Amino acid sequence: MTGLFDQIKLLFEQQLYTNVVTLANLVLSVSEHNPDILTVPEKFQTYVYYGDSLFYLSQYRKAEGIYRKALQFKKSLLKSKGTAKPQDNQKELMPDIDIKYQIHVCHVNLKQNHQAIVVLQSIPGKLRNAKINMALAKLYQQGGMERSAITSYKEVLRECPLALEAAEGLLSLGVKGIEVNALVLEGASNFGNMDWLNSWIKAHAHLHNREYGQAVATFRQLDERSSLRDNLSLLVAMGESYYYSGDHKNALIVLQRAHALDPHMQRGLDILAALLTKERKHKELEKLLSPSITVSEYGPETWIAMAYFLYATKKNSKAAYFAQKACFLSPRNVEALILKGAILLDLKKFQDAVMHFREAMQVSPHRYEPHRGLVDCYIAMHRLREALTIASNACKQLGQNPRALTLYASVLMKDPVTVCKAKSILEKALAQDEMYLPAVYLLAEIYEQEMALESAITLLEKQAELQPTCKLHQMLGDLLARVHEEEKALEHYSIALNLDPNNRRALEGMHRIDNSSSKLDTSYYMTVGEEEGGDTTYERIADSENETFCNVHRKTRDRNNLRVGTLGVGSSTTTVPLAHSVLSVQEFLASIGMTVAPLPPTLLAPYDIFVFPKLKLALKGRKFRSINVIHSRTVMGEADESETEAVWSDMDLELNSQ
Repeated sequence: MTGLFDQIKLLFEQQLYTNVVTLANLVLSVSEHNPDILTVPEKFQTYVYYGDSLFYLSQYRKAEGIYRKALQFKKSLLKSKGTAKPQDNQKELMPDIDIKYQIHVCHVNLKQNHQAIVVLQSIPGKLRNAKINMALAKLYQQGGMERSAITSYKEVLRECPLALEAAEGLLSLGVKGIEVNALVLEGASNFGNMDWLNSWIKAHAHLHNREYGQAVATFRQLDERSSLRDNLSLLVAMGESYYYSGDHKNALIVLQRAHALDPHMQRGLDILAALLTKERKHKELEKLLSPSITVSEYGPETWIAMAYFLYATKKNSKAAYFAQKACFLSPRNVEALILKGAILLDLKKFQDAVMHFREAMQVSPHRYEPHRGLVDCYIAMHRLREALTIASNACKQLGQNPRALTLYASVLMKDPVTVCKAKSILEKALAQDEMYLPAVYLLAEIYEQEMALESAITLLEKQAELQPTCKLHQMLGDLLARVHEEEKALEHYSIALNLDPNNRRALEGMHRIDNSSSKLDTSYYMTVGEEEGGDTTYERIADSENETFCNVHRKTRDRNNLRVGTLGVGSSTTTVPLAHSVLSVQEFLASIGMTVAPLPPTLLAPYDIFVFPKLKLALKGRKFRSINVIHSRTVMGEADESETEAVWSDMDLELNSQ
């Protein structure tokens, strides 16, 4: 009957796991009533094969139950006094630590980390190998038990000195690079030239100590001068260093290079998606999502990349779902928490966004994005005091770097009382890094508020020469328009639109300049209907606006007290503007959709209501449907030639007398 067990073993070795599950279930039930069909070691190993098959079929809860039955069977077997030669049977049985390790893996896949830790802790310390210690170290670190994690990582390195994940884990927990380097090289001293390993440990030590500039320099040295050029993990670590330091441009370049080497990479994919979203490169962001990967292969980074794509395309509800999926797979994933907080902020769910940003800050207090997210949430809720507190704490935790100082200044600018303090902080930030554009934008805004327009223009022009951006040229165009340098303003608006054709503020600025220049022309007005041969404008004036040409002239006369000619002021003379160049008339003409035809300023048209008073007596105070009706009601006979000549002669005398 031993052939039955051999068949179960054969099925398992051939990876026919569903067949193993079916057969083992039946055989184990039969063995309960007929113990002779399986020997004791065979029955125990059948439990193990049964559990392993369920595990490989991703039925973790059932597998965990079968593994526990296997342990219980072994325990009862060892306690049995009637078993022949228990020591020989015990030697043939699978060790407890391997079964408990499998139980721990089942709990981890079921997101039951506490139960997984309890199972591994039940293994005596002397029996724990590197596999058990590594699993314990990861669980301790995820649970925030840093001292226990450090101890377990060190045990792993003592047994396996080149376990670099354990070395990186120690560095991330604050262990000094010198100590980690000693642990690694103590067991790897016989491996020949390992200078690259020293540099690798040094670079990661700088990275986890938040010394990003030194980390980047060391990683670049490894990439350029050693045999590790184009190494994927090295490039990803370099990209993370750039990103955490705020150098998004170089971070994007390095991570794109890494993705080109391995389109299916996981680590760094979330940061790459965040950078592409920030740069509005939606097509490249879409290409990150490889269609060849099945849903079962998606890690948190893939879900985050998908969420960023939906977020960039304004599908916030779906983006929030995918971000939550990433949070479920990895509850302490900072990128997932930051992204979901940003989505909730856009959805105006401020309290939920605050909760996610605070959780991200607890996991990684050295990250800038959670601090920025919290500040934005509190400002949106008009809670400036809390926003100021968060920004102040950011300066303490992140250091007095340009990003933290600019964040603090952006909150101070919200209160007119503290604008001066914000100005000094921004100047301090630019003293550290004169190329930091967010500080430049805010400082230029303060200069504009203080009416120091020349200072703002000088600041922006300097930056535009060094690193031209769409926003820089758009702001320059706004400021130059305010100081009446329209040609230069139009030039900067054009550059801004070349960089970003969808920049609305640049388009509006160009339209403002065009409209203001047409209004400054000395001209007489004419309706759009006359230009096109129609007469709809007069009808609009009569019906909608309830205005007549007489009312327009009366408004001009009453408000401005105009008269034709020049007025002497001291030793100089000032030309009186025409009626339709007055601001009140321009506003009225714009409101009714009337255009103004250009006229040279030397041709001063006299007020026709004074030149031909009798001509319009029949029209005075009336409304007309069309120009033809106006023509029919106009009677030239009421103004004979002599009266017309008299009016012109009086006009000449008045002008000559002045």
